[in-house]
Amino acid sequence: MADVRRTSAGWPDRTARLVAPTLAAAVEALADTRERGFTFVDTQGKERFYSFHELHKEALKRSYGLRRLGLAKGDRISLIVAESDDFVLTLLGAVLAGVVPVPIYPRLGFKASDGYVDTVAHITRAAGSSAIVTTQQQEPHVRDAMPRCPTVTQLIDMEKLASAAEGEPLAPVQITPDDIAFLQFTSGSTNLPKGVVVKHGNLAANCRAFMYEGLQADPAAGDKGVSWLPLFHDMGLIGFVMGPLFTDIPVVFLPTSSFARSPRVWLEAAHRHRATLTYAPNFGYALAAKRLKERDLQGLDLSCLRVAGCGAEPIQIGTLRAFADKLAPTGFKPEYLLPCYGMAEGTLAITFTKLTDVARADHVSAEALQAGKASPAAEGVAANDIVCCGTPFENHEVRIVDDAGNPLGERQVGQIITRGPSVCGSYYENPEASAESFKSGGWLYTGDLGYLADGELYICGRLKDVIIVRGRNFYPQDIEWCVAQIEGARRDNVVAFGVTEDGEEKLVVIAETSRVQAKALREEIPKRVLDEIGLQPFKVELVALGTLPKTSSGKPQRRKTKALWSSGQFVASTHADSAETANVQERSE
Repeated sequence: MADVRRTSAGWPDRTARLVAPTLAAAVEALADTRERGFTFVDTQGKERFYSFHELHKEALKRSYGLRRLGLAKGDRISLIVAESDDFVLTLLGAVLAGVVPVPIYPRLGFKASDGYVDTVAHITRAAGSSAIVTTQQQEPHVRDAMPRCPTVTQLIDMEKLASAAEGEPLAPVQITPDDIAFLQFTSGSTNLPKGVVVKHGNLAANCRAFMYEGLQADPAAGDKGVSWLPLFHDMGLIGFVMGPLFTDIPVVFLPTSSFARSPRVWLEAAHRHRATLTYAPNFGYALAAKRLKERDLQGLDLSCLRVAGCGAEPIQIGTLRAFADKLAPTGFKPEYLLPCYGMAEGTLAITFTKLTDVARADHVSAEALQAGKASPAAEGVAANDIVCCGTPFENHEVRIVDDAGNPLGERQVGQIITRGPSVCGSYYENPEASAESFKSGGWLYTGDLGYLADGELYICGRLKDVIIVRGRNFYPQDIEWCVAQIEGARRDNVVAFGVTEDGEEKLVVIAETSRVQAKALREEIPKRVLDEIGLQPFKVELVALGTLPKTSSGKPQRRKTKALWSSGQFVASTHADSAETANVQERSE
């Protein structure tokens, strides 16, 4: 049976360390720490350092402000704040007050779009928030959602909160591991966002696991993080705010927009602050490898790093290798790259590779993989490279099962399920969705497909997104990656999905591109997909830049795209007639 469980026997003594039982206790435990803390960098490059002592002091004041404004333990607040320091301090203030924060990404444009208002209204209504806490700059973008949020009784900006915070200290609120720390709404890449109930106990267990076991973080050894990741998503929030608070690790926070404009900002900050820990999704490494020029690397010394983690989306081994090669002149080593696997329902991290390993991929037969078996590919045979995502943490388990929930064997592809103290137990007030994902015995059914080989996990794709043609499984992310490599296509601007025509599932590819490059792409996409994937698209749609719907973290919404395409809503934005073939053809070997 392909089933992995890790116990403490395989870990160094450092994993015996205990962490605080709650996030509130972790913040309070750092109240006397003045030499380490968080550094927040604004869009102009100006830095503001808060020692952990100052962080605790300011968060405590904000907790008083929330309580004086009528909020009580267990109440939910929608938190929509763009400035990273105000976001972190207010979130921690809510935690110390026993109030449940519900992070929502801020709107950075001048006008609130209908889609953004819909998202704010849905999340706020689903959470039953009593208040929306925001800034004066964000207020115009959230007011339109207020009429659709019947539980919201007040809109609180930073000035109102600061005013309410003044006064004598209040008695502390007792927080237990069974209390809700925050609601972590999923990104909505497949459907409407669902609120994962993250309890303090889940948070403490996961932070201990990935910080101590996974990263072997040690403040005494000078560990320090640097991050440009959005703070309203789990990797940025838990990975670089909450995990470090549990383990006394200082962090430098960069604006996400600064990285998007110039990836060198990220690396320069790591160099200047002598950071040892950083993370990015696959697209971040791809963007940096593509944009960085030789002159950008001059003067950078990244030998200080020991971990450059990668997660949050499908990982491509070619991306990691290209990044390592590009950064080699800075002292960056391939073994710094650390692929991992996780999801919101597991709090954050589920599996990690070993710190001493170089990122690697399993070279498996494409034909065998399509049949549900991850067999090593012979030389000259069409193959897929599946990145190794490592093993689960102590007292956590990972298993591969078939459609009926039966365990599968080594190298058999099936659904990934996991259990352990990091696994959250439900979606907030959503029993139907909870019953689908959280099963008896404490197992979380992830909806992801993968397999185990030599005890290590490999991820193939999302169960509901697999395109099945004549009994063969095709994974949309492989098709999207294939198309994205064509000149004129763009990474994260390609979506592939299956549709049923004449009783048979067929492939549709939608790609954003400029009008100038549309003709060449229309001819090249079917050819490239047939050649590399072995499947000829039924339709290829080329649409204008900015057309595809995406999540707040920039991931294409595959199922929403399919729904829009099926209803004909992409027609007006196509550059020209879409490419179409009458039949789905498979390449004969």
